Amino acid sequence: MRAAVLGTGIMGAAMARSLAREGHEARVWNRTPERAEAVAGEGITAHREIADAISGSDVVVTMLYDADSVLAVTDQVVAGLGPEAVWLQCSTVGPAGIARIAAAAGSVGDRLLDAPVLGTRQPAEAGNLVVLVSGPGQAIDRAQPALDAVGARTMRVGDRVGAASALKLANNSWVASINAATAQAMGLAEALGLEPGLFLEAIKGGASDSAFAQMKGPMMADRTWTEPAFALDSVRKDVALMIEAATDASFPVDLLSTLLAVYDRASAQGHGEADMAAVRAAFDR
Repeated sequence: MRAAVLGTGIMGAAMARSLAREGHEARVWNRTPERAEAVAGEGITAHREIADAISGSDVVVTMLYDADSVLAVTDQVVAGLGPEAVWLQCSTVGPAGIARIAAAAGSVGDRLLDAPVLGTRQPAEAGNLVVLVSGPGQAIDRAQPALDAVGARTMRVGDRVGAASALKLANNSWVASINAATAQAMGLAEALGLEPGLFLEAIKGGASDSAFAQMKGPMMADRTWTEPAFALDSVRKDVALMIEAATDASFPVDLLSTLLAVYDRASAQGHGEADMAAVRAAFDR
């Protein structure tokens, strides 16, 4: 397939590489052209204009920061999308965000797929993401080769655009929570005069153990969080989307609000561009 990837941050760049590795032709664009050019290589061509990247593509992937970033390119995606091409909207935008995008998609709305992904840098680079997708079944079928290239598994959430974005927020609420809870437990252990790593050793292999805690915990202990797999400020953005969606659904937001305050504190300490493990700094005395 020919696939255009709009957005070459951590995830977009990795997805483009996965597409190329599986034999597809990847065309990449980024608002900062140099970032797209840095991804170019075998099977990947960088373009300075969105129209050039999209032209002749079977699949157009948007992997941008937020709904406003996607809406800023929507007119060009709609204008350039071929009659059989599918738009995979993979950015994390929440139910309200994807509703705005669907409204702006107009005539190509029947070929817009809500397709956020689960996973961070390492699974993205390996093509082992979990793709959550909702929207018209025929469009999903047409996009399946691209979905298979970037993901180890595609989970069809339903035919309603917005369902996949809702599930993405529920999943990310778990990730954000367990990450902050790991930081809290390690911080509490240290405040009580213990070596923080003892917490990880104590839960290891038990019912309360977590592969995520065991992965992020050593980063928290050593404070080796400068290279982000999932940036702390991106977690803040997603938790804010959770609060918005929960409020719209009349769902309690007390825990989410506390969670956001913890990530806000770590960001205010200068860790916004670091890995989410830097939330450990929010629990420093």
